[in-house]
Amino acid sequence: MLECAIPQHLRRERKCPVSTPPNYVPPFPAYCARFPTKMDNLVIAIMGVQCSSPSGFDATSISKIKEFTSNAPDALRPSFWEVTAVTDKKGAYNIAVIAYWAGADLHRRWLAESGFDAWWQSPDREHDGHGWFQEVLRPTVDRFETVFSNPEHPEGAANMQEKISGEMEEHAYWGSMRDRLAAAQDQELKGSKLGSSNDKANGSHANGSTSKRVRVPGKQNLCVIRSGQDWSDTLPEERKLYLETIHPVLVEGMEFLRDEGREVGCYAMNLWDVVEPKSFEANLERTFGLGYFDDLASLEHWSKSHQTHINIFGGFLMYAKKLNNVLSLRLFHEIYVLEPDQQFFEYVGCHEETGMINAKLS
Repeated sequence: MLECAIPQHLRRERKCPVSTPPNYVPPFPAYCARFPTKMDNLVIAIMGVQCSSPSGFDATSISKIKEFTSNAPDALRPSFWEVTAVTDKKGAYNIAVIAYWAGADLHRRWLAESGFDAWWQSPDREHDGHGWFQEVLRPTVDRFETVFSNPEHPEGAANMQEKISGEMEEHAYWGSMRDRLAAAQDQELKGSKLGSSNDKANGSHANGSTSKRVRVPGKQNLCVIRSGQDWSDTLPEERKLYLETIHPVLVEGMEFLRDEGREVGCYAMNLWDVVEPKSFEANLERTFGLGYFDDLASLEHWSKSHQTHINIFGGFLMYAKKLNNVLSLRLFHEIYVLEPDQQFFEYVGCHEETGMINAKLS
């Protein structure tokens, strides 16, 4: 029997209808993480370094952030972290630790007791010769959902799960993201459409330049997606199929959102490599898109109607059919829909198209 994506303790009277088709049977299995019922919220923090180009990267900088995560008291360390990197549309090389905590209180204690916050706030960061960025998301569990194609290999927040679900019903149809979000049972989750707000990033100037340290205010119902691919365990035939059919259209879709995303409500998007944590080589055959949309409806609209995503989704359905739905490719995503006070975005010495700096009016 198919499971409901929303766990029992988060279900409430539904005021917003679901989009699940009548008598729906998903075309392939998918699963979601089940977190402890006592878990009220979680934290994902992206803490990184920006260099003007890949050749300007010095491992000392990211190693400093790694030290704060690994040298903190055991009880305060993130539940899971990994190192990721991307060269962005400006040619800048960004490398970051992406870390997860099983609660905002734990993360706050880590900030203070590890020394990271004092180090981050120091004016010295503005004179280190490269950029720094910190993007922190603190959703309550009803504003967060996960999907996995494989139940045996947890990714991201699922490293904090109590268990993985059985096969679930709400996936592989338009609107299923919203149907998996507990908060969407009785809220429309509308955001401030891109360009309709008068918010300016603290530290931004009228001419579009930025000062050394830029803080971006939170947005109502900001929608964040982290969507990953792992082809490291694929057999040769499937690997060839993935690299020749799925990966190219995935890159095309991510580059559209990166370069032209504002027209569909996307503030920022990058396709990151998960890198080897000591050598920082991008040789693990794992990637993920990390994107910020003005609200869930904008992400839904791009997913359903834009040719770049139709190519991804349609291509995957054909890929799965060719393999008789027996895949060694592993896919996952996480969706966050955030209140303004559940967001923290700060950038030190980064170019003006970095991350949520894009949220300021041009």
